Amino acid sequence: MKLFIELAQKKYAIEVSQPLDISIPMHSGTSNPNAFGIQPPLFEPYKAGGFIGSVAMGGSVNCENLFLNAHGNGTHTECIGHISKERISINSCLKQFIFSCEVISAAPEQISNGDFVITLKKVQEKLVHHLPEAIAIRSLPNNESKKQAIYSGYNPPYLEAELCSWLRANGVKHLLIDMPSVDKEEDGGALASHHAFWDYPLAKRYDATITEMIFLPDSISDGLYLLNLQIASLETDASPSKPVLYKLQPLEA
Repeated sequence: MKLFIELAQKKYAIEVSQPLDISIPMHSGTSNPNAFGIQPPLFEPYKAGGFIGSVAMGGSVNCENLFLNAHGNGTHTECIGHISKERISINSCLKQFIFSCEVISAAPEQISNGDFVITLKKVQEKLVHHLPEAIAIRSLPNNESKKQAIYSGYNPPYLEAELCSWLRANGVKHLLIDMPSVDKEEDGGALASHHAFWDYPLAKRYDATITEMIFLPDSISDGLYLLNLQIASLETDASPSKPVLYKLQPLEA
């Protein structure tokens, strides 16, 4: 089945039977990416009296308890509630789920303190379609090891705060990256890029989101896509998420 949409006064067809899932599947145990020293997720059968929620262990159905932390265990989408004093949930902030999305690839650059950072200049060089609603950044080099990378304690690359300010100023509401955070792993609590993107506490952007630890395989080329950003309806600041891209097929005028 195909859908037809118009973006920036151009018409496109979308083959909805060919989704490009850029989330990382979450497993029980250590076969996941890990950040900030957060314990790995645990999925275990629910037990009550003589009931056990595992058919393999003699139960009538499978029924598992899930123990996880969205921020450290894999692909997740967060809202301004991640840095606000007031409790704000991702479920209350993300009310639309379909967006134009530019995929770009960029190599982090080493800065004066030795950190590796994706800069405003690098992103500006890569952007082809101006003012997309969302931008997904693939850091280079790119490989499958990102699906199980241990980031904790290794000071992974992050985004320049000026880049996040520029994205905000140019109307980008949804930022997706394949790194564990838009900010430095340990920065004394500054979280400069988070604050810059959400403009907190000045003009708080409740409808803007940051999605971290995606994976963009090399088979997904840079360019403009349609993004379906899926979350669980959780009343907390972040949810495990499933961002899905769809190729746009230009139609002749």
